[in-house]
Amino acid sequence: MQMNDSQRIPASQEKVWAALNDPAVLKQCIPGCQSLQMSSPTEMAATVVLKVGPVKATFGGRVTLSDLDPPNSYRITGEGSGGIAGFAKGGATVTLISESPNVTVLRYEVDVQIGGKLGQLGGRLIDSTAKKLAAEFFTAFGNAVLAAEAAE
Repeated sequence: MQMNDSQRIPASQEKVWAALNDPAVLKQCIPGCQSLQMSSPTEMAATVVLKVGPVKATFGGRVTLSDLDPPNSYRITGEGSGGIAGFAKGGATVTLISESPNVTVLRYEVDVQIGGKLGQLGGRLIDSTAKKLAAEFFTAFGNAVLAAEAAE
């Protein structure tokens, strides 16, 4: 599955970068995230509960950040397993572009492979669920960045 999009976030590029690297912000923004822990500045472990069509599972996974170019871009690679529900592995390139001092465009390109029961559900259901989850994440992420800015 491949997906790409961009989102405008009403905050400076530095603030968006900081939020993208803050486990507390990410945990509150990732749909179904039960835990998110950094084991190093470039590695995280997460537990996420997701429902895709009739399949609901708890996924455990690891994510690694590479090709870091602060505050402009990085690459995320990872994999997660949901037991008999299946697995997902892949990566994303995230790029931040300063549109103005208080607006940042976040672009992402995702490429993920899905297997097991989830892989049998069909591309349309997987794609629509992925788009819904991405929309939920970016809505929550934009709100978290705005709340952090308002608290300053």
